[in-house]
Amino acid sequence: MAAPGSAAHPSRGPVRHSLTRHLLLWSLGALVLVWCSFVFVGYRAGVNEADELTDGHLASVVALLINLRAFEAVDQAVTTQRPAMPWLKAHDYQQSISVVQWNAAGHVLAHSGSAPLPAFNEAEGFADLSLGPQAVAWRSFSHWDVSRTRKVMVLLELRERDELAQDIADQMVEPGLWLLPVVALALGLALHRGLRPLYALSADVAALDPAIAQRLASRHAWSEFESVVASINTLLERQQAALVRERRLANEVAHELRTPLSSIALQASALGGGLDPNAQAQALARIQQDALRAGHVLNQLLALARASRAELHEATAPVDLAATARAVCVDYAQAAWQRGGEIAVVAPEALPMAGHGVLLDLAVRNLVENALRHTPHGTRISVQIGQSDTGAVWLQVCDDGGRVQAAAGNASMARPADSLQLGHEIVLRVAQMHNGTFGVAAAPAPFTTCYRLDFPPPSAVAAG
Repeated sequence: MAAPGSAAHPSRGPVRHSLTRHLLLWSLGALVLVWCSFVFVGYRAGVNEADELTDGHLASVVALLINLRAFEAVDQAVTTQRPAMPWLKAHDYQQSISVVQWNAAGHVLAHSGSAPLPAFNEAEGFADLSLGPQAVAWRSFSHWDVSRTRKVMVLLELRERDELAQDIADQMVEPGLWLLPVVALALGLALHRGLRPLYALSADVAALDPAIAQRLASRHAWSEFESVVASINTLLERQQAALVRERRLANEVAHELRTPLSSIALQASALGGGLDPNAQAQALARIQQDALRAGHVLNQLLALARASRAELHEATAPVDLAATARAVCVDYAQAAWQRGGEIAVVAPEALPMAGHGVLLDLAVRNLVENALRHTPHGTRISVQIGQSDTGAVWLQVCDDGGRVQAAAGNASMARPADSLQLGHEIVLRVAQMHNGTFGVAAAPAPFTTCYRLDFPPPSAVAAG
């Protein structure tokens, strides 16, 4: 039982991420990055334009006043106030513009505005001044007339200029703030709509049943999906072919095992019925023969299963194919001698290749054992190994069983114990695991039957 306060959760599989969300996040990330870059550039441009605007304003006022003969300033107490304009913000209509006029001797001719009186000796042009007890920052522009008898300076408080720049930048950024969510929503809808073919393909793949002969429909007519659909259909065809082979093999195995097992049951029943010694000996011999036959079929099935999964558990390593063939022939030499035949190896002293040693030994043993089981007594068997100029290795097992049978007058042979050709199926799978081929080859004289394994050169395997 779970401890109090704890909850038992079922095992969960790996988290599956959404491709739509992945694309949307990357698209929005790129959009936000570009948007922020443009906003930053626009903000800097707005600040710069505001600075140039106010500087141009100051220069324009100076150019206007320098050509007017206005030397008297109205007293501060009777200054006419600007009319109220509530639709304008404070920085839209500059209130802090101040004007100072001096003569050539530095005496103040006129002073209007809220700016403290600046020093007369300031240089011409633009300047940033700190005036008054609080050292308020002001932006100024001063200029002499042509006769250098009068100097005019116009001042503007920097705070208001900065507020103007901030307002311009905000006005440029604000539409983007509203635009970004709208673009994100539109982009999400567009991605979802654009990925509908992928959703349809995914649904069709999920609905496929490997047990039924199916193919992906051709309605996925998108060039990006052509290779995917073709690959899936190829895999389905191979899967169906494999299922057909496995079903056929299962039916044949069931039939092949049913016959000896039924025979064993019948002979065992007959033994319990009081047979004479001669019939009893024949029944026992038949039981032994059928038991060996059933055992051989089971051994071949186990070898086939081992060959199917050995590639997953055994790493490729250097193997001396010639030494493997000699070891197998030594093991079967006694069986060949008892049948009145012989077994020989024609191979170089050593022939290394990269492969699975256990599987190659299994393949050679099956070929030699098939040659012993399916040929008449007195058959000569030859295991031949060689290597081509390109580095390809080949192995073939040949016998002259046809010649021996013909010499014996086509005498009837006992039914082969491996009528399912399971041995050849094992050899074929071993060849496929080594990127090789297996089949019947032209038998060199004086042999009549030959089965050959061909392995590609190491360069071809690496390229593949």
